[in-house]
Amino acid sequence: MLKRLFKSTFLFAFISILSCGNQNKKEQTSKEMALNQAKETSPEAIVLAANRTQSYLGLLENKKIGLVGNQTSIMKNGKGEYTHVVDSLLALDVNLVKVFAPEHGFRGTTDAGEVVEDGKDPQTGLPVISLYGDNKKPNASQLEDLDILIFDLQDVGTRFYTYISSLHYVMEACAENDVQLIVFDRPNPNGHYIDGPILETEYKSFVGMHPIPTVHGLTMGEYAKMINGEKWLKNGIQCDLKVIEMENYEHSRPYELPVKPSPNLPNAQAINLYPSLCFFEGTNVNAGRGTDKQFQVFGSPFLDKSHFNFTYTPQSKPGAKYPKHLGKQCYGRDLSEFPHLSQINLEWLIEAYKNTENQDEFFNDFFTKLAGTKALQSQIEKGLSAQEIRKTWQDGLADFDKKRQQYLLY
Repeated sequence: MLKRLFKSTFLFAFISILSCGNQNKKEQTSKEMALNQAKETSPEAIVLAANRTQSYLGLLENKKIGLVGNQTSIMKNGKGEYTHVVDSLLALDVNLVKVFAPEHGFRGTTDAGEVVEDGKDPQTGLPVISLYGDNKKPNASQLEDLDILIFDLQDVGTRFYTYISSLHYVMEACAENDVQLIVFDRPNPNGHYIDGPILETEYKSFVGMHPIPTVHGLTMGEYAKMINGEKWLKNGIQCDLKVIEMENYEHSRPYELPVKPSPNLPNAQAINLYPSLCFFEGTNVNAGRGTDKQFQVFGSPFLDKSHFNFTYTPQSKPGAKYPKHLGKQCYGRDLSEFPHLSQINLEWLIEAYKNTENQDEFFNDFFTKLAGTKALQSQIEKGLSAQEIRKTWQDGLADFDKKRQQYLLY
């Protein structure tokens, strides 16, 4: 009897232990499945074109190479740290012979609109040729010793951000001098939408060279393809273009830049607000230059202080030596915590115009260049609402988007 009881007890205990073990295994398996599922559904890291060395090193072998770049021309090394593309190419024994610098200079320290001088990069000893001085386009003598020119600049997706204008002139020079252009593609932080008035060609300038909206929704590589495809270069010529694409990028995917694209776009908020607030550069309103919140605040001594309760005083700072209204108290708005935008906000521009001392002195000639049309200023002066103005953009945006679709890579 005791033997039977002992056997029964032992058998029950054994089954219980086995059951617990199976349960633990099931829980462990369930956790592993959940982890694997999370890995499968979580987005993979974006791989920048510069990091896809297997896609371009063969093209550069035994060639003399130039680079259009600045402080945004970076890639990750084996330790996951960012290094400059120039340093990486030299370490890979690429025959890099010179670099070309756009607005803000090769190291990105020059003020907006300030002339960039030719010189020598102190870190590498490479000659630096300015694309933002007497010449915005490389000349034949500067390209004659090159087989390939690499273009690697971080854009922010707006027509008046001048890196796409530099791209135009570089493509034109390459086409005229039989130099191949390779574009290292990078994400567009404002690539999730298109918006704004289409530039009218009579208002073409370095802050707007092509018939596109204010926010174009293209990466630099896609934009280069569009310049070629639409034959926007002089006399309709086309350049020998190769775009090195990214991996795992989509236009709808948020992307925060690892470095400032220019001195006055310090963070993701400024970059997101830039398409809306840059219009103030064509008015007597300061858009945050000379503060620590560049393109995140706006204000002017001439705005109604009873209407605007936020104040600040622009000071001379690196990247903004002589900001608008230097040393004067400005009244306006702080937008540094404003929710993420997926369209241009015209309300702030309209509000400022309605609440300024002298409306006749609000706009200046630069506004039309930024807008790419005289219509926007006229619409604001006539008292149209933001919604009414936006309606006038829609046909142009629809036509542009049809063209844009032909050049999308992502």
